[in-house]
Amino acid sequence: MSGPAADAPPATFDLETDVICVGAGAGGMSAALTASIEGLAAIIVEKSDKVGGSTAVSGGAVWIPNTDRGTAAGHPDNVERAKLYLDRIVGNWSSDAMKLAYLEAGPRMLDYLERNTELRLAARAYSPDYYPDAEGASLGGRAMDPVAFDGRRLGRHFGTLRDPLPEFTVLGGMMVTMTDVYHLLGVTRSLASWRHGMRLVARYAADRLRHHRGTRLVLGNALAARLYQSVLDREVPVWLDSPARRLLVEGGRVVGLVVAREGREVAIRARRGVVLATGGFPHDPERRAALLPHPVGPWSMAPADNTGDGLRLGEAAGAVVRSENAANVFHAPVSLLEKPDGTVLRYPHLVWERAKPGLIAVNGAARRFVNESTSYHEFGLAMHESHRSVPSIPAFLICDADFLRRWGLGLALPGGRPFRKLVKAGYLVEGRTLDDLARQLGLDGGVLGETVAAFNRDAREGRDAAFGKGGDAYNRYLGDPTIKDGNPCLGTVETAPFYAVRVYPGDIGTAGGIVTDENARVLDRNGEPIPGLYAAGNDMNSVMGGTYPGPGITLGPALTFGWLAGRHLAGA
Repeated sequence: MSGPAADAPPATFDLETDVICVGAGAGGMSAALTASIEGLAAIIVEKSDKVGGSTAVSGGAVWIPNTDRGTAAGHPDNVERAKLYLDRIVGNWSSDAMKLAYLEAGPRMLDYLERNTELRLAARAYSPDYYPDAEGASLGGRAMDPVAFDGRRLGRHFGTLRDPLPEFTVLGGMMVTMTDVYHLLGVTRSLASWRHGMRLVARYAADRLRHHRGTRLVLGNALAARLYQSVLDREVPVWLDSPARRLLVEGGRVVGLVVAREGREVAIRARRGVVLATGGFPHDPERRAALLPHPVGPWSMAPADNTGDGLRLGEAAGAVVRSENAANVFHAPVSLLEKPDGTVLRYPHLVWERAKPGLIAVNGAARRFVNESTSYHEFGLAMHESHRSVPSIPAFLICDADFLRRWGLGLALPGGRPFRKLVKAGYLVEGRTLDDLARQLGLDGGVLGETVAAFNRDAREGRDAAFGKGGDAYNRYLGDPTIKDGNPCLGTVETAPFYAVRVYPGDIGTAGGIVTDENARVLDRNGEPIPGLYAAGNDMNSVMGGTYPGPGITLGPALTFGWLAGRHLAGA
């Protein structure tokens, strides 16, 4: 984890501006936009050749309690209730000051950016917090989604927006939401679904005549695009392929940054300050080995460019990277497909199939170890906990033929789509019987049979006595929406052949990061602000302290603390 040392400033700078934002994700763009709106000159420097960072490949949810949008969606809220919920889930992993700063600033940030930029978010009418039975939890309104964006508006810049994960697309590049998927699966059963699906496909077909993928952008890609369009509208320079090398420090104050650009080093003076927003350390093997539970693998879904640059730059200037969190990454079960060229495709099992009726997860002892419909973060934690006593990495998601046809499993898509190539590649394991499946997975067939039999008994009764699958509102929200009476998360596993994928405790980003105050100012070892230095996004230690209270608890803080940084830089 050794990194660069901060430099003294040169006699002359190559460029001067007010604010430098390092990283073109939600945090960096929020800070740059805010600084620009407040009258400052800002520049964004980005290591990769794409804009959007982790934001562009994310599900795009933004968790902000107590907004007018949440009230309009039928869920009035207040800071006290939201704070109570965070106190119950986050506890002392984050300070009261940081939690309150987020809860109080979040709605103001949203109003400000929607008034001054292309940002548009729609509150979910029903989307339970991940711990819906905890005090202060809400069943909706706090989670918001980006409104779909027409990528054609970006013009020639559309090609520099980072593409979404392939798992969020169908037909080779058409982005879809969960609602879209339900419609596409129902095109032969519902006129409304047929119309919805045909509109999507017709738009996509027209797009592919001119573009490398569909231009109807949703999820995190829409959020990144909306911020990017706003950056372009305000003529904030974005330097791509321009990794940050060293912070420049004078008299204890950060006064600039050295950037590698077009084959040479460029020294930029920052009259007000530098914002670190490089996406955390998901692809820094050394820091992962030091801060994550073992075994540690290269199982992150974050962009490969996110290698901890911001953290190393901050440390060189005296910043502290906190490792004492409930977790230092946001976990998610991930399955792996090794392609013929040796590259590995990672699939995150987030919110689609795990909660559906007819899927179980087992460890290396062929026994269940978790509520399969729990949040992806809790599922990852459960894998590590189980692995302490029983081999559980990898674990196995198991279903039957009926389930695979209806819901799919990982890269095996639902709706009866072809999957033989996945079986041949060893990604999807197929067994004629449960005993055959167990043999191929290296499990005890007798034990697996007992596990499935017990699960099936509970499924028929509609109650999972062992782990409570379908036992709360969040579980049921992700279950089979056609089941109105009974448990929408429970179904039997009994129709041969049987299928499985191996899953590993991956992540969707890091939680441990640079310690800041309520205005996103980076703090030194004495708890004092380092003048001229700020952090946002996953470079900043999570305000959730490594817990995962609800959908969008990374993007909500990224936008909010980026906004707070921009406002503070402008003296607002």
